[in-house]
Amino acid sequence: MRRVLDEDLIYEILSAVSEIPRGRVASYGQIARLIGRDENARLVGKVLSKAELYGQFPCHRVVNCAGRTAPGWPEQRTLLEREGVAFKANGCVDMKRFQWEC
Repeated sequence: MRRVLDEDLIYEILSAVSEIPRGRVASYGQIARLIGRDENARLVGKVLSKAELYGQFPCHRVVNCAGRTAPGWPEQRTLLEREGVAFKANGCVDMKRFQWEC
């Protein structure tokens, strides 16, 4: 049985995102695991794409598992760099150095 995307789930995702410390990143899958929905990394991405409807959250700190930033959001890299997050030559976040250990 599929769980419906409701406001409780949305706020659960956004609450997990708000715990990511400045200067660190988490992956979509990592956030999904934190809330007990291991297979729902895409759901996390969907919620984060609409996060501004629910308030201000540090969604720029969430990248994919390879460290790639969200397509169509060039400001994400700038925001991360302002927090001291470094990028590799291929344009991805250096996940070994900057991934949040939660």
